[in-house]
Amino acid sequence: MKVQKLINNYDFELLTDTNTDVEIKGIYSCDLLSWVMANGEEGNAWITVQTHQNILAVASLIEFSCIILPIGVTIDQSVIEKATEEDINILKSNMKPYDIYELFIKEGIK
Repeated sequence: MKVQKLINNYDFELLTDTNTDVEIKGIYSCDLLSWVMANGEEGNAWITVQTHQNILAVASLIEFSCIILPIGVTIDQSVIEKATEEDINILKSNMKPYDIYELFIKEGIK
């Protein structure tokens, strides 16, 4: 599934002006950045409530397909601007992380 499908079919909001023609190969959820760096995998969509600049470094290092902010979490405009510069997709959803996982499983992504 591509990032764009989340926007088109599931009411995720793209916060960055970035390339959404990126394949999502898996899903990962964790808020402890060191743990994410050790266990996240390239192509994962990363669900987190963290919103500081360091999430961009982690997403770039691991080469995540996107960062998903669940439950309506908001993020500072400066982080969005930096993500756009670095071509890191940030999406926002009102869904709970569990429901996002359920959606991905339904789409055949684990």
